[in-house]
Amino acid sequence: MIDSAVRALPFDDYLALVRDFTNSELIAREPEMVRDGAVPDDLVRRMAEIGLFGLTLPSEYGGLGWTVEQQVLLTMEFTRASAVYRSRFSTNIGLVSQALFEYGTPAQRDRYLAAMAAGDLVAAFALTEPEAGSDASGLRTTARRTADGYVLDGHKRFITNGAWADVLLVFARTDPEDAALSAFFVDRTADGVTVTLPERMNGHAEGPVAEITLSGVHVPADALLGGVEGAGLRHALRGINHARTHVAATAVGQATRMLEEATRHAHTRRQFGSPIAEFGAVQAMLGRSYAELEAGRALVLQCAREFDAGTPPREKISAAKLYCTEMASEVGDRAVQVLGGEGIVGESPVPRMWRDVRALRIYEGASQIHERNLARALPTLLGV
Repeated sequence: MIDSAVRALPFDDYLALVRDFTNSELIAREPEMVRDGAVPDDLVRRMAEIGLFGLTLPSEYGGLGWTVEQQVLLTMEFTRASAVYRSRFSTNIGLVSQALFEYGTPAQRDRYLAAMAAGDLVAAFALTEPEAGSDASGLRTTARRTADGYVLDGHKRFITNGAWADVLLVFARTDPEDAALSAFFVDRTADGVTVTLPERMNGHAEGPVAEITLSGVHVPADALLGGVEGAGLRHALRGINHARTHVAATAVGQATRMLEEATRHAHTRRQFGSPIAEFGAVQAMLGRSYAELEAGRALVLQCAREFDAGTPPREKISAAKLYCTEMASEVGDRAVQVLGGEGIVGESPVPRMWRDVRALRIYEGASQIHERNLARALPTLLGV
């Protein structure tokens, strides 16, 4: 539940609160999280109390109602800490909440949104399958109509928060011969739902994604998002465009922290009688990293402002997600290089964060998908 004193804060004060929370609690407790292999439960409760689960929802549904620009400014602060922290509430503020807020029935909004904003209910977005990732046409999960609802069968994978979710937003076909998708709310503990975690995660190890098997899972008719069959892809894109904006902002936050760590090291590590920050090769890596970081920050903020002004700028969001996630990996690689042996052996957070940001280039659309889509849109974008 969001603390009442937090709700009363103007944005600048709330941003300062999140900045302090990031430094004093999230960053400070990263070693504990890594040691235990999971985000501490009390930190998840603290995230809920200061409103991180309710950043994107309006006050009428218990959220804080910040604009998209304010949301990305906040994201750039709390993602200076491990991206694993953000993953615990990311599906509540983006993929699921935005599709539900935009397209859900009044009863569905009343049932889920306030609980999501308070952090009392965690939702997961179950679209990806073994044969369906960027290409949603490969989706094979089915929803067979019955007299009083639907029966779902299928297999989902790489589902963020799948192991902790209270409810899953599952995408399925109501007609195997029709490419159109529909979305359904499914209780994670329902009969026929099986959740498994991977044995190994190469990044985001403390917040593993899940595989979900649905075998004869019955849901009532009112579990259909919006009460409309065949609109699932449109529903998904509303959440995905919002999530991509936040992923781009996350990449900026992660790159900021890695560059801070590398810069601090460069000014304290001495070789040949001087700090390595005085070496031209190191200066080149640090200077280029800062320029690229600030370009990414400006692009994300521009996307957010246009988002607030009206229709989400889909191609600019795609460009921001592509550029910022690639940029974060480059900054992370240079930061590891600046750290030298300490970037490979020891307790520095940089190599862990470098592994984490590598995943950002894959989910919410792999970089190559964004490159293809942007290239196809160029005649319209450039008027040629």
